[in-house]
Amino acid sequence: MILIINICKEKLHYYEFVKPVEDILQENGAKYFLKHYSEITEEDLKKADKIIICGTSPYDNEFIGSSEKFDWLRDVDKPVLGICGGMEIIGLIFGGKLKKKTEIGFYKEFFEKEFLGLKGEPEVYHLHNYHVLFGDDFEVFSKSGNVVQAVKYKDKNIYGVLFHPEVRNKEMIVRFAKDC
Repeated sequence: MILIINICKEKLHYYEFVKPVEDILQENGAKYFLKHYSEITEEDLKKADKIIICGTSPYDNEFIGSSEKFDWLRDVDKPVLGICGGMEIIGLIFGGKLKKKTEIGFYKEFFEKEFLGLKGEPEVYHLHNYHVLFGDDFEVFSKSGNVVQAVKYKDKNIYGVLFHPEVRNKEMIVRFAKDC
């Protein structure tokens, strides 16, 4: 069972950033349940086999000021995928720093090594105002200039992508759901 975490403050953002992830999982027969980050309980974390922290719009950043709601990430022993804002949360919890950088549109990202099924130069969709400066606890899989696009925590199955795979790289979400 996959726990999908909604970080959207604005209800309409759910339809653009969370619902597409639900649709991908549903189309591929994955069982999931949805919770807003402000309502997650220990029982939810126990019930989940995997966790996806969805993104939100570039101007819906209330979750940044509530990062303590994600302290459970330090102790989680389940695969986690953070998408955009979800990656920013992962970075903050593990000591990273947020930096301002707006990127909107389609970009080619280079993956020297395979990352959840992505390799080579896939086209991805960016929609964010921040990026994370990660520490040495993370392996970087894709970087554009000084902006990290894809990471994995070295000691756990915690992954983060700054781009939105629910738009252009749906197979990445399927791969996470099936293989991690």
